[in-house]
Amino acid sequence: MTNESAQQAGGRSSTDVLKQREFVQIFDTTLRDGLQVEGVSATVEDKLRVAEQLDHLGVSYIEGGWPGANPKDIEFFARAATELTLATATLVAFGSTRRPKGKVDDDPTLHNLIEAGTSAVCIVAKSWDYHVLNALNTTLDEGEAMIADSVEFLVGHGRRVLVDAEHFFDGYKHNQEFAIRALEAAVVKGASHLVLCDTNGGSLPHEVGSIVAEVKAHFRNDVTIAIHCHDDTGCAVANAMAAVASGARQIQGCMNGLGERTGNTNLTTVIPNLELKMGYRCLPPGNLVRLTAVSHHIAEVLNRPMNPQAPYVGTGAFAHKAGLHVSAIVRAKDAYEHIDPVAVGNGTRFIVSEMAGRATINMKAEELGLDMDGAAVGHVIDELKRLEHEGYHFEAADASLELLMRRSAGWTHDYFTVESMRVITDELPSGAFNCEATVKVWVGDERYIDVAEGNGPVNAIDTAMRSVLIRHFPQLTKVHLTDYKVRILDGTSATGATTRVLLEATNGDRSWTTIGVSPNIIEASWQALAESLVFGLLHTPGEPHSSARQ
Repeated sequence: MTNESAQQAGGRSSTDVLKQREFVQIFDTTLRDGLQVEGVSATVEDKLRVAEQLDHLGVSYIEGGWPGANPKDIEFFARAATELTLATATLVAFGSTRRPKGKVDDDPTLHNLIEAGTSAVCIVAKSWDYHVLNALNTTLDEGEAMIADSVEFLVGHGRRVLVDAEHFFDGYKHNQEFAIRALEAAVVKGASHLVLCDTNGGSLPHEVGSIVAEVKAHFRNDVTIAIHCHDDTGCAVANAMAAVASGARQIQGCMNGLGERTGNTNLTTVIPNLELKMGYRCLPPGNLVRLTAVSHHIAEVLNRPMNPQAPYVGTGAFAHKAGLHVSAIVRAKDAYEHIDPVAVGNGTRFIVSEMAGRATINMKAEELGLDMDGAAVGHVIDELKRLEHEGYHFEAADASLELLMRRSAGWTHDYFTVESMRVITDELPSGAFNCEATVKVWVGDERYIDVAEGNGPVNAIDTAMRSVLIRHFPQLTKVHLTDYKVRILDGTSATGATTRVLLEATNGDRSWTTIGVSPNIIEASWQALAESLVFGLLHTPGEPHSSARQ
């Protein structure tokens, strides 16, 4: 790969790619360290699926968990042996050194690592004298022996051994001599990797870069230097990059920045930074384009919402809202994008809002396949400004935006017309509330009256409407509500405040969001629901949409 082609793929890097196209291993610890983040848990099935995705991305190592620590991890390694077929990654079991004053032959943790059956293991070791003396309550000589004995035992059983030097940077600053002794104990006994851990996450890039360079100079090429950072100062990615620049050739981290407290090094950020900006190689050729899809897939499996502003992989990473930016991008695509989004499997998005200019509307119309003249574009811009002033938020309501643009272009629908609706709420003797909706709807020349109950007014209206519409549009059976959000826009008005309703729906093939705004929450909900039904009919395969006209 030439320097020119790397710049075309990755942006404005001035790195001499031919000189620095070295390989940096990616060690993913999402399934162990990543699951320590608050609010995230995973079943064994979830962990297997995540491991498959990581291998699909092409990481070098996947840390699966701590065998013996809990039944879930025991089952994971047992099932992984028969159910996982890894093409690029090596599965790693995690554990610790032997206990103080103990023997490796009867240490349960070390034996669990052997029984896990992985070809590589990673053990955590104390490299800060403060922890050895106060947490382990033993001598520095014993702390060193614990590391040496454990590595020797595991290597003797044919395992590749990576040693996580816990709190290394704090330890190095406090007692450099012992921190190096701890590392030497591992190297002498055959460790393949020394993982320098910023366990408290308090180090800064200039410190990490300097210390890694000193460690690298001490050990030369006897062992691979790795880096493991936490993000407590917001510097985990920067620290990892500084470590690589100083000689580290493995990065440990988590997908989407998961991890205890504030998270670990975010692999979805550091991988493209290294590949596209610094000229290193982290994944098999051609695999970087899978990054966004794998990132989102893992977020779904772990039920952890993606940060839309996440670099490279977020839905807003290449989203443009200001009209000035969009106008520039029309003329020169890289004017406001530091890389080609396609390089990481993402894409450019143009967000339409009250800030939109004509270029934004025209590009959105082209995306939707709409033929809009100047008057129609002007009408859309005027409507956006008016509606967003009233509280609408079209950035979050893609379907409502599309319907607005279609109407401005002359499109109308007559799938149905609502004559009236009524909602009644009764308190039952049990104290529960019951909602009943009556709708009067025209479909073509036929008038229908239907009544339905629901567990709330919106559910009752939706049920009554569907009872009518499904007779004519059976494809609506595929359309389902997936989320319903209400936000108060002016809290000073108390119960009379204007409310914004966002309604998310899907037909199994695509998802969409519609919006409604009104001081009456039922009216706002109905606006969003009606547009959701129209959008669903427009885009869900079924009978030809002869009821829509231009």
